[in-house]
Amino acid sequence: MENHMLHGQVAIVTGGARGIGKAISLLLAKVGAKVVINYNSSEQNAQEVVNTIVQQGGSAFAVKGDISLSSTAEELINKTMDKFSRIDILVNNAGVTKDNLLMRMKEEDWDQVLNTNLKGMFLLTKAALKPMIKQRAGRIINISSVIGIGGNLGQANYAAAKAGVIGFTRSVAKEVAGRNILVNAIAPGYISTDMTANLPEKLKETILSSIPLGRIGSPEEVAQVVLFLASPWASYITGQTIIVDGGMVMQ
Repeated sequence: MENHMLHGQVAIVTGGARGIGKAISLLLAKVGAKVVINYNSSEQNAQEVVNTIVQQGGSAFAVKGDISLSSTAEELINKTMDKFSRIDILVNNAGVTKDNLLMRMKEEDWDQVLNTNLKGMFLLTKAALKPMIKQRAGRIINISSVIGIGGNLGQANYAAAKAGVIGFTRSVAKEVAGRNILVNAIAPGYISTDMTANLPEKLKETILSSIPLGRIGSPEEVAQVVLFLASPWASYITGQTIIVDGGMVMQ
């Protein structure tokens, strides 16, 4: 792998301070990208990621904000343009869960999950497209989930949002292909993050039994697919959803 594959390119990663987002931020920086990390609550984690990138000779800064608000999207894009004058890669990774059976699900839990996981992606993508269209180049990578493909008990809100990510990805890919902007999605399965760390042992055993590779994935394994889609290697791929789940869901 070329250490400077993305040299001079600018990447925005939402939810880039922890878990999959952190792994994405660090890997993109490692191969030369300047990284803008969006976070909403984990300021210390965000600063630690920025410091790590800078200590390794890279360039990064963090911007706090709730991506479900249009003001955050505008601020994130404006600050990136003010600092780096371009946006080459947008990774819509930020997401939340508020699980419950549908009959017990509160309306605010539905709204929060849809607003963060789906509306936030819409707002950031719309704002980022303006500079990308002027550049006549860009990569947008949306993090969906296998739950958006197969559904899951107690996650109707999350499944709806992540299925929406896939439909959104395909539609936008068709709209902007003529401007050399590629839009793809990644659907991770069960990945070792804060979200999965507190699962009961019995549930973990059930999950593992459904994964042909017999293990939970790592955030770095998702980040590597993000790098592939952001790289010159993926120059003829758009509108696709790549499943990263150890074989759990096979279409």
